[in-house]
Parts: sequence; C-alpha cells; structure tokens
Amino acid sequence: MAPLEEKKRQKVSVESTQINYNEKFQRTMKEWKKFIDGRSNIDSTIIPDEILHSWNRCKRSDVDPGKAVINDVLSADQLREMQNRNKELITISRPFMRHLYKYVEGSEFIVVLFNHEGYLLEIIGDENVINHVTRGNFVPGAYWGEESAGTNGVGTLLKVQKPIQIFGCQHYCRNFHKETASAAPIFNPEGECIGGLVMTGRYDKVNPHTLGMTVAASMAIENELRINKALIEAHVANSYQKTVISSIPEALIAIDNDGYISLINDNARKMLSLRVRWDGQKDIREVLGEKNNYFFKLIENNETLTDTEVRIFSNNEANDFTMTCNPILSAAGEIMGKIIILNEIKRAKMLVTNMIGAKANLRFEDICGLNVKFLETVRQARMVSQSISNVLLLGESGTGKDIFAQAIHNASKRRNGPYVAINCAAIPRDLITSELFGYEEGSFTGSRRGGNQGKFELADGGTIFLDEIAETPLELQAVLLRVVEDKSIVRIGGSRIRSVDVRIIFATNRDLKEEVRKGNFREDLYYRANVFSLKVIPLRERPDDIPLLVESFVNKYSKLIDKSIDRIDDEVIGAFMRYSWPGNVRELQNVIERMMNYSQTSELTADLIPEEILHFQKQTVIAGEEFEAAKDIERQMIAKMLNLNLSKSEMIKKLKISRSTLYRKIERYNL
Repeated sequence: MAPLEEKKRQKVSVESTQINYNEKFQRTMKEWKKFIDGRSNIDSTIIPDEILHSWNRCKRSDVDPGKAVINDVLSADQLREMQNRNKELITISRPFMRHLYKYVEGSEFIVVLFNHEGYLLEIIGDENVINHVTRGNFVPGAYWGEESAGTNGVGTLLKVQKPIQIFGCQHYCRNFHKETASAAPIFNPEGECIGGLVMTGRYDKVNPHTLGMTVAASMAIENELRINKALIEAHVANSYQKTVISSIPEALIAIDNDGYISLINDNARKMLSLRVRWDGQKDIREVLGEKNNYFFKLIENNETLTDTEVRIFSNNEANDFTMTCNPILSAAGEIMGKIIILNEIKRAKMLVTNMIGAKANLRFEDICGLNVKFLETVRQARMVSQSISNVLLLGESGTGKDIFAQAIHNASKRRNGPYVAINCAAIPRDLITSELFGYEEGSFTGSRRGGNQGKFELADGGTIFLDEIAETPLELQAVLLRVVEDKSIVRIGGSRIRSVDVRIIFATNRDLKEEVRKGNFREDLYYRANVFSLKVIPLRERPDDIPLLVESFVNKYSKLIDKSIDRIDDEVIGAFMRYSWPGNVRELQNVIERMMNYSQTSELTADLIPEEILHFQKQTVIAGEEFEAAKDIERQMIAKMLNLNLSKSEMIKKLKISRSTLYRKIERYNL
C-alpha cells in the first residue's frame, strides 16, 4: 500500500493534549539547555522572541539559572508600608482576585497581585500550593523582578508591559520549570503600569483560557480604577463623569440616599431592558417594579456588597447578575448614596465552561461510513440538529452515540454555546443529583463554600448529553422530568428556581420500552425524552464500512503516536470482516491502536491481530469470500462516486483515505 499522505486532521483527545504539553516541555527544555550552555542556535519556533530577549537580559544580569530561593524579601514593617502605598490597588483588586480564583479553585492554581516594582502584594489560592511556593519565597514582600528571579510572570511582564504566558522551561531558573504563569498588566487611568496579576500553576495543567481570564480580571480592575477616578472627579466635572461612566462595559447605576437614580449608563438600560428614558431623577423602585423587593432589600440593608448573585425582573423578563454595591462618599466622608455595578452571570458561566473544556470537538464531517443504513441515520441526525427538541440516541456500547451527540450540537444553532457530557452510570448514586443540579452552601457536610453550580447550569445556552440515562435512579428521573418540562432547576439545599436554556440529548444501550415495562424507567420521562429517536446501528450490520474505518483510525494514530503505516495486509481486513465486533467501532479503534503500537515495521500484518479476532470464524462464509465481498463493496462505492462526477477532493473526504490511496484503488479496480 502506498504511503498515507495528506492525513485527515483529527480533533485530539484530552490525553493527547497532555502528551502535547509534555512534548512542548521537552522541546523547551532542550532549547533552554542550549542557551545555558552558551550555544546561539536557539529555535525561534519553540522559544518566542520576548522569552529569548528575557533570557539574554538575565544572562547580562548574572542571574544564577540554578537559583532556588529568592532572597530579596521585605521585612514586616517594610511590607506594611508598601501595602499602604498600594492600598487602592489592593482593595480594588481583591474581590476580582477572589472571583478569578473561584473558577480555578481546587485545580492547584494561585492568583497573585504585584506592584510596578515587582514586589508581591497579595496571594490567593489553594492552601497546599501556597505552602509549596513559600519554600522559594513566593510570598508577599518578595521581589520577583527579572534581576532577582530570572524570566518569570512578574518580572518579565513588567519589562514587556503586555499580557504574557511563560510555559515551563521558558522560566530562566530551573527551579521554576514545573510552573506556568499567565500574567496581565494593570494600568491606571493615566496609562501608567502600576502592577499586574499573575495566575500560576503546574505546566501540565495550563489551559489556553487561563491567560484570557487573567487579562479579563486585570481589565475589570482597570475599569474599577476608572470608576473610582470618575466618581471623585464627578464633584468637579459632572459632564466628564457621565462620559466616562457611559464607556464602562458593566451596568452601572448610582442612587442617592432616598433611592432616586442620579446616574445610569446605557449598558444598564440595555441589560435591564429599560426602553423608556426619563428626565431628572426617578425612584429605582418605580423603574424596576415591586417584583424586585429582594434586590431592593439587598442594597438597603448592606453598605457594601461584592459579587452577590441577584435576579432582577424588568419588562416581564428575569436576568441573573453578580452585583457589587459600594457607598458614594462626599469630600467630607459622608455617604451621599450608592453605586451599583451589575455583571451578567451568563458571561461568567461562559468563561467557566471554556476553562473546563465544555465543548464538542466532533462534527458530522468526522463521522466515517458509507453504509446505506448508517448514512440514513446520519441524514436523520442532521435534520434533528436543526430542531430544539430533545433527542434519544439508541444503540449498543461503542457504536458512537457520543460522536452523534457532539455532531448534532455542532450543527445546531447552539454550536457557540457550551456542550456538557455526563455519563450517568459513572457517577455514584448519592452524588448524581448534586452533580447535575448543584448545591447551596452548607447544604451537606463537605459542600464547597459559596455552593456550586451543577452541570445543567454550566450547559445553559448550549447542550447537555446524558449518556446511560437508563442507569439513573427513579427519584432522579422525577426531577429530570421537571427539568425537561419546565427548563428550570433548584439547587440542593436551595429554594430559588433557576431557569436553564438547555437542549438535552439522552443516550442508552438498553431497550427503554422494556425498562418502562419492568418499572425501571418512568414512562412519562421516556415519552418526553423520545421526541426524536435515532438508532445507531452496530458495526456488524455495516461491515462494508470496516475498510474505511481502518484507514481512518490508521491515519489518526499515525499522527498521535508518530508512527507511519504504509501498508495494511489484506489478511488483516479479511479477519476484521469475519469478526462480529461485540464492542463495535470502539473495539475496532482500540484494536488498531494496539496493533500500531506493537508494530515494529511500517506494515500492519496478521500476526498483530488479537487471538480472539484472528481465530474467529463464521460458519456460513469462508474468509476469501468475505474479503472479496468487501472489495466488491469498496469498488461499487468508488464507481458510484465517479459516476456522480464527484471531485477527487470530495471522494477522499467521504472515503476518509489519502489521495494516493484513492488513485491506487481506481487503478486496481480498473475504474
């Protein structure tokens, strides 16, 4: 078989991403060693220019690459004095740091604030990580400029004054090679860099979204600094104040001590659906209506609030926000009113879902097969994807129900929303309810402070895939029925009803009708789940797709394990065609991966086939007849495509083979 060229791009799994980080670490380590050894041929495709410039600065400053502890640390009195000088920055940054840490809590990350000199001001994070970094004096008061600590998220950011991510061995000092830092600068309203934020953790737990979240937090701090400055200057120039306030992306409302709105920006009008404008002051109760009594009590009974969840009703619409409320002080220090800042929770949820990788990677174009019955299932799935109704995927384990679920999501109007997959059989019975619906703080022993949102809330605006739905207990099925019908959930230990805009895709390998008859599955939930029902056929019913699937998996694993396979022995395909594949496509995929790992050559031969497959026999068909039938099916498929005048690019895409393989098969079959 000719070399496999132009391999089809595949979406990688979480495991392969881990491998990529490890490979990146090793490649970076190699270039670091070259630099430390004094060699100049540094690969610029691995080491960015800004990192190489930093290394050169460190070398000129005689920084010891073997340095393990930062010795420049302020005394307790010096630290207090420095924190007082940076009081405004610390006070404004602290709630945003906590908010940022909330999304990575428990993942061994810490969030750090530092000033323009490179001294650490405050650290928030997992206690075990803070204890660990203390050994290297990564503590408040420590100086982490490049001259002291080499290339790192603090010192290097202050040199470049722009967002930067420093991965593993890009750190100049070897002791920090296991870390990755995502850093963003903080500029005051005058455009001066006054410090920055850095989120740091192990290199193998880095995520492309950590830098974006850090940048978002620093920008929010900058916005808060601008708000503070605007409020001070409001006493001098009211018109300038309104201009600045209107440019702030959050919803902002200023009220006096009697509850009259003295200032409201356009974003607040938009978020709260306030279509009518008014001249002069207006009572906030009159504007928003009595449905918002809980909101009014919050701002009346609390002088200060930070990131408090609140639901606000306006024009018969309910929207969820996080609210920050602070007093407005006069020049004499007297309270003149309050400033209310609202952020849409949906934006925060989107950041979380991106951070945890809540997305679908596969599309219909990634589904491999030309069997007539299988293509009919694909056609129906494409049609179903354009609906908003629930879907029930039926089929044996390993047939690819999860792939169909991802493809349906990615072809739907919800493609830009989150995709959350849950295997109901893999979650302990006593945890599945909290996993799906979340819980409030203190609802049970060991619950996280502040509560936790469940998978339905994470999937808001997107799709949730409930695999092995037949394994759920009956009491949970009753709750699921309410969610399906009302599109709302209540967290464990809570009373507030939360609306969720979620499309549900169910899947099972059981006969649900039989489970209903046995009393193991609720009949009403079955009919609500079964709006669209798709049967994913097993591999034994589509043997003509086996050659295509083999080609596809060989292409995939050639890339993942970096091993080229130039030929597949005809006896391998013959044995595969004889086998019944009880594990379906998943079993075939695992067999190909195992054979490629064991192969010592560029060919897959029969001796690599597992014994149970190699010696499997069908009683009514001999091996030669089976293989000839497979070749005849393949010939008919290629001939049909040629008769339809499909381009070679379209043919290799549908057949999931390389261009050279297609030309060889056309020549072999005299087409």
